[in-house]
Amino acid sequence: MTIIWAIVILGALGLLFGILLAIAGKVFAVEVDPKVEAIRAVCAGANCGACGYPGCDGYAAAVAAGEAPVNACVPGGAAAAEAIGEIMGTSAVGGETYVAFVRCSGICGHTKEKFDYQGLESCLAATRLGGGSGANVCTAGCMGFGDCVAACSFDAMHIVDGIAQVDWDKCVGCMKCAEACPKNLITKVPSTATDVVACNSTDKGAVVTKYCDYGCIGCMKCVKECPSDAIKVENFLAVIDQEKCVNCGHCSDICPRHCIKDIR
Repeated sequence: MTIIWAIVILGALGLLFGILLAIAGKVFAVEVDPKVEAIRAVCAGANCGACGYPGCDGYAAAVAAGEAPVNACVPGGAAAAEAIGEIMGTSAVGGETYVAFVRCSGICGHTKEKFDYQGLESCLAATRLGGGSGANVCTAGCMGFGDCVAACSFDAMHIVDGIAQVDWDKCVGCMKCAEACPKNLITKVPSTATDVVACNSTDKGAVVTKYCDYGCIGCMKCVKECPSDAIKVENFLAVIDQEKCVNCGHCSDICPRHCIKDIR
């Protein structure tokens, strides 16, 4: 009899606690805006943070609250923006899309090194040596160990011939690669751009020629021949104003160092 009573009591307690939990679930339930769930469903689901919010859930909640634009889901692109716009009852104003670009042309065999690095294959770790530049003589060049590759969720970053390169057909412009680069040499450029300067060195031309075959030397030739006045040299480095650039390709054709490249 003792065992039977114990079972009955435990069963009654279990039933009681179940009822109490059900009541508490209804009393303390947090109502979810159906718009949030709908927006979350059409987001890319990458949780990349490119929208400026902590993942897709945070972005969906911000849009539903009217605190974020409907076209901020970078991986989702125009399709996601249009779908979110329909949910919110507004139009998705199309904006410029961007892709990542590595400002370095120092491929294997065309740059000099200070020593043979045998340490951990990490760009961040390698910068701890050689005065912050690692084994490279160029303090601004790509180290080629792939911290950016590991950070990319879209298989858009690869190490090719010793330096990082972007697959623009896969890049969504989330710029996680830029956050991972200790040299700060990955930048974003408009996806419609063609000519970009693949160099980040601000050393004088005479110095650059000693350690890199492709580094910008600030020769001003591109500045003088640009038909749209879109190029200037700052700190011995050519800089292209993409808003002025007409994508004629003339600068990349005449660059004696071949460091102005067609992004496509």
